[in-house]
Amino acid sequence: MSSIRELTYPHQGCEEIVITAGPRKAEYRLLLSHPSGEAPPDGYPVIYALDGHAVFHTLAEAARLQTRKPHGFDPVLIVAIGYPSGEPFDMIRRCYDFTMPVEEETLLKRPDGSAWPEYGGAGSFLDILQKEIMPMIAGLFPVDRQRQAIFGHSFGGLFVLHALFTRPELFTHYAAGSPSAWWGDYEVWRELEAFTAEYPLLDLQRKLLITIGTDELDHMVKDAGKLPMLLGPLAGQGLEVSLAEFSGENHVSVLPAALSRLLKFALEKQ
Repeated sequence: MSSIRELTYPHQGCEEIVITAGPRKAEYRLLLSHPSGEAPPDGYPVIYALDGHAVFHTLAEAARLQTRKPHGFDPVLIVAIGYPSGEPFDMIRRCYDFTMPVEEETLLKRPDGSAWPEYGGAGSFLDILQKEIMPMIAGLFPVDRQRQAIFGHSFGGLFVLHALFTRPELFTHYAAGSPSAWWGDYEVWRELEAFTAEYPLLDLQRKLLITIGTDELDHMVKDAGKLPMLLGPLAGQGLEVSLAEFSGENHVSVLPAALSRLLKFALEKQ
């Protein structure tokens, strides 16, 4: 069960909800940006964004500008998921939540030589999203279940791929920013193989966006570029894959560009 406590957030239409969730009773901070006025007939499209304290303000402001009428997108509900530390990237918490369990010897050495924090909780975090956070949001707001997006960056991008490959029914739009596909000697590639075999049987229409900055690490740029090719066999099977490369952007500076593209990806109608 989750305990909810609403706090005042210093922007109109924004608030913070504190919950405890999962078997560990871990605390999360949900940063919400919700539109004013009447919801669309089918409800609000929702974007769930990981590393909430890193992306919330940029994404909420971009959404406020890009949903202005008469020419803007439909109003959107932003749910950015952060941690009690308030740090843009809480390495200890995100390392556990966003990664799959792998053998320790398959992990790259960290730049500072320190040991990796506890990892391997991606399945548990997916459960929290599916069984606690998403139902709570649907209870608070009318939501469009045909437009449910998730965005993550770096380890968060890895998690988005893991979510698509293991629970493609959960979201309709998956946006993987600069995904750390190297995790566990490319464990996510093995998940992709199984997904490629199983997906045609599911009769789903899903979209995947991969974003990357051209000045990121060479192996990350190459890995991002491989994904559309590896998923190519599913092009006629209901999976639409697109790659957005941002010239001159590095692993951090790419975030604002990726978030802007995310809105078009999640909200543009066919």
